Amino acid sequence: MLNNSNLNTNTNDAEIQKLKKIITILLSVSALLAVILITLGITKIINYARTAETSDSTPVFATLVSTEATFTEPTVYHSELLEATPLADSYWRPLPELPEDQVKVPDHFEVKGLYIGSGSALDKAIELCNNSELNTIVIDLKNEYGLPYMSKVPTANEIGYVWDAYDLDAVIEKCHANNIRVIGRIVSFNDQVAAQHFPERAIQDADGNVVQFSNEGNKPFLSPYCVENWDYLIEIGIEAAEHGVDEIQFDYVRFPAGPTKNKVKPYFGEEGQYPEKSEAVNRFLQEARIRIQDTYGVAVSADIFGIVLTSPNDAKIIGQDFETLGMTGIDSCCPMVYPSHYALGTMLGGHVFDYPDKQPYLMVYSVLHECQAIYKQPGFTAVRPYLQAFTASYIGKGNYIEYGYREINSQIKAIHDLGIQEYILWDPSCRYPSGAYDGNMSVETD
Repeated sequence: MLNNSNLNTNTNDAEIQKLKKIITILLSVSALLAVILITLGITKIINYARTAETSDSTPVFATLVSTEATFTEPTVYHSELLEATPLADSYWRPLPELPEDQVKVPDHFEVKGLYIGSGSALDKAIELCNNSELNTIVIDLKNEYGLPYMSKVPTANEIGYVWDAYDLDAVIEKCHANNIRVIGRIVSFNDQVAAQHFPERAIQDADGNVVQFSNEGNKPFLSPYCVENWDYLIEIGIEAAEHGVDEIQFDYVRFPAGPTKNKVKPYFGEEGQYPEKSEAVNRFLQEARIRIQDTYGVAVSADIFGIVLTSPNDAKIIGQDFETLGMTGIDSCCPMVYPSHYALGTMLGGHVFDYPDKQPYLMVYSVLHECQAIYKQPGFTAVRPYLQAFTASYIGKGNYIEYGYREINSQIKAIHDLGIQEYILWDPSCRYPSGAYDGNMSVETD
């Protein structure tokens, strides 16, 4: 009995050892299978996530375990330097916004230009540019009476004041072949033809009657408050940009100066229910900048009265507030600092100008020196003055002098002495004397 018991014990021990080996093998196989399954699962998840990243229609997942798609809002490139008032935002539509990757910022170009109207003086202007410091021509895309090229803008054709004084494409091609830039000038709100065609877009009195303005030739004026007018003017600029014009320049971006013909008061709304005039002008320029400059990479500029640089009261009347207009993000503003446009006896910088037209250097220098603190502040647009290249005989005998090359060039010296290199010459008759137009001359400055 003892021997049999030992034998049975030995047999049981062997079977237990065999069972342990089987269990160990099974556990090892299970662990291996688990590793394989986990690996396959992770690979599938990663591949799914990669597929989502490359799919145009499947949103990108933030994490592998997320079940909700997340999207990134577009970054807007321009943070407006002018803070809109709640009244302005409610009165007008919101400004357009562009994602950062769609904004085209043009390189600023130092313009030394001359105005040539509707293009009849083009060949002489090109010759002058090729033999002087001048590098740019300014041509009318739209003047007070219409568009002198064959525009396809629907509103202009509806009004019926489009004609073929010049071929826009040919002008651009000829100028570019001579390394000359082309600025397209658009007369904006001073448009009696459009105001008569669209009386609802013109400045009216409280009874809805279109009013006329004594200092504007007893003519009606398009309202700068009207966004339909904005759209029309910007469409002209866009068309020209698509043709290859290098810059779009808005002139008459203002309200009328002086009283109405019949002394009636223009009506823009009840007191306190409409924005300031300067807000209307600035908002138009901001929208033009976004829709033309930011969208096409074509610079936008604005012409302003020279008087608004030093006279806040005049600035308020016409809505051209120099300090804020320069913060609209446009490429440049062009103050018309013609000596003949200042009143006899004007005082600037402690100097009395009995006859401003007779002192072209000192008058231009004094005006721009007076407002340096404004246009030299960070973020302000480039200042490119329009200079007088005409004789202002209309201001009366004894009040003016003949303007030839010396008088024009002395104004260029004045702006150079202030550190300003850019300018545009203005002569409505487009007759400019030969010369270097470099400001290099001896001029009495005291």
